[in-house]
Amino acid sequence: MIVCIAEKPSVARDIARIIGANSSHDGYMEGNGYQVTWTFGHLCTLKEPNDYTDAWKRWSLSSLPMIPPRFGIKLIDEQSIKKQFAVIERLMQAADGIINCGDAGQEGELIQRWVMQKAGATCPVKRLWISSMTDEAIREGFQTLKDQSQYQPLYLAGLSRAIGDWILGMNATRLYTLKYGHNKQVLSIGRVQTPTLALIVNRQKEIDNFKPEPYWVLATVYRDTTFTVTKGRFISKEEGENAFKTIEGKPFTVTKVEKKEGKEQPPQLFDLTSLQVECNRKFGYSAEMTLNLVQSLYEKKITTYPRVDTQYLSDDIYPKCPGIMNGLYQTTFSGQAPYAELVKPLGGKALKKSKRVFDTSKVTDHHAIIPTGVVPRGLSDAERHVFDLVARRFIAVFYPDCKFSTTTVLGEVRNEQEGDTVEFKVSGKEILEPGWRVVNQKTKEKETEENDKKEDAEERTLPTFTKGESGPHTPTLTEKQTTPPPYYTEATLLRAMETAGKFVEDDELRAALKENGIGRPSSRAGIIETLFKRHYIRRERKRLVATPTGIQLIDIIKEELLKSCELTGIWEKKLRDIEHQKYDAGQFVEELKQQITQIVNDVLRDNTPRQIIITEEPPKAAKPKRTSSKKTAIKVGAPCPLCGKGTIIQGRTAYGCSRWNDPEAPCSWRQPL
Repeated sequence: MIVCIAEKPSVARDIARIIGANSSHDGYMEGNGYQVTWTFGHLCTLKEPNDYTDAWKRWSLSSLPMIPPRFGIKLIDEQSIKKQFAVIERLMQAADGIINCGDAGQEGELIQRWVMQKAGATCPVKRLWISSMTDEAIREGFQTLKDQSQYQPLYLAGLSRAIGDWILGMNATRLYTLKYGHNKQVLSIGRVQTPTLALIVNRQKEIDNFKPEPYWVLATVYRDTTFTVTKGRFISKEEGENAFKTIEGKPFTVTKVEKKEGKEQPPQLFDLTSLQVECNRKFGYSAEMTLNLVQSLYEKKITTYPRVDTQYLSDDIYPKCPGIMNGLYQTTFSGQAPYAELVKPLGGKALKKSKRVFDTSKVTDHHAIIPTGVVPRGLSDAERHVFDLVARRFIAVFYPDCKFSTTTVLGEVRNEQEGDTVEFKVSGKEILEPGWRVVNQKTKEKETEENDKKEDAEERTLPTFTKGESGPHTPTLTEKQTTPPPYYTEATLLRAMETAGKFVEDDELRAALKENGIGRPSSRAGIIETLFKRHYIRRERKRLVATPTGIQLIDIIKEELLKSCELTGIWEKKLRDIEHQKYDAGQFVEELKQQITQIVNDVLRDNTPRQIIITEEPPKAAKPKRTSSKKTAIKVGAPCPLCGKGTIIQGRTAYGCSRWNDPEAPCSWRQPL
């Protein structure tokens, strides 16, 4: 008998249906020579300090650093997990072979390897590796099963990450709690968590310490068009007033009219981070909510594997694209086909194949997030929003470039008596051929007024000016003030984490810096949520604000190693290199052991008095309404049973309300899977 093990019951059911295991049993399905069982995400975890020795049960500075001679795993202490593991263990011990059907990524590999180790499996193991959950993808995956040994580097990278986080987190948290928290406040320190918090705290300090300075801007209105002085801002009022006097009452003359035509390429396909950024910007969704939504779309076979860090497709996906387009053409929501008119112009001819889209060399395990071609059914509003972004981005990459004309007009006002000349400039952009932009026409849904204004300013069309023309104008001198840097939002924080603290908008430059980002795309949402749960940060509408506890924690940490974006980024690169067999996992762990030993010694030698961290009371969640002692019947997309305004969405471990993260009226309803 061949045992297949998936990461979720829903995934196991799909696999069982395809391979003919149609007989249901407690904890597994059977048939056609297969037994298909499942985990609930992580069933196993690394052992805790007290599992190694009684000496580590009590928190004590003298016991640090805690470094086990050999790391071990244990079953998570939950009854449902113990029951399911007993089923898995029995099946695996009697199996002739195992097929690892876990999510095709580092975390999925680690989850299933630990379960197999804990169950004492000794039979041969094959790996199912697929990028979507469509029936076709599952069938193809079973026809091309790989030997599990091919994914050993992936497992070693995941194991190294888990051990590294244990070494740093367990030791540094106890160290700082005992040394500076006086055992009254647990000070949570993490390899990725702490540098991320440092980004927010440092930005907040910049804002708090910012002192606005006045400056003056000279502009003039000629033929209903505002021209701005080319010299830039004046730092003194006197200087601005002198320039104003120079041009007042003197004619404005156009000195140059320049037109340039340009092209704008379609935006690249989504990776997880760029999708989270766009969902936060457009809809205000948190990073974790977006991850849960796109994971749900993946499990419903509607989009491809979400936990990816590439924006490219491999060349073998190109032949499948017309079929995906056909699925989008047939898609309807509320009786309307939103993509039919967009797909029509692409029909009847070969789709464009661009290196910005198809580049096998830039795809490792999985390609960018795209639709699968399966026509979506029964999506919640939130799921439909995410799907719409993915679908439109996929269609757009096959459209032609947007062609535009940029007009720059230079003018001057000359004071013949004083011999002074003040130069002015205005630019305007006119769309000649919208190309891919027709796919991303502005929608009223959740588009911010600020973004609309910005786009209108960029695309304004200027009147026709002629070189040498002259006439009256109306000058203005406006006093303004310098402004502090903006607070981080989840969108801008994700970008900063992706590029190790360097906020970068340019797609290509951002891709070059990804090698040294903080955390993996799949883990960043969880890191941000951890900071909320620890009450180190809070939300103020879209802004992320550090709490006094968070600020003091970063202030108390003098070891740059613990809060350095760049260094953490280098660690992340080493983990990726382990995955690609360019770096040794053992060496990575040894380096971390040396680093934590150095940190412990440095902190213990520190005799500087430090302020005790402020304990903040977490905000009290609204009590759920009592309806019945029975569990709510779950239907993804149905109205939330608590607030009635949101819809039910499915995460990795629980169902929840789509409004759980609403800054105005969050809903606390949650039910485990």
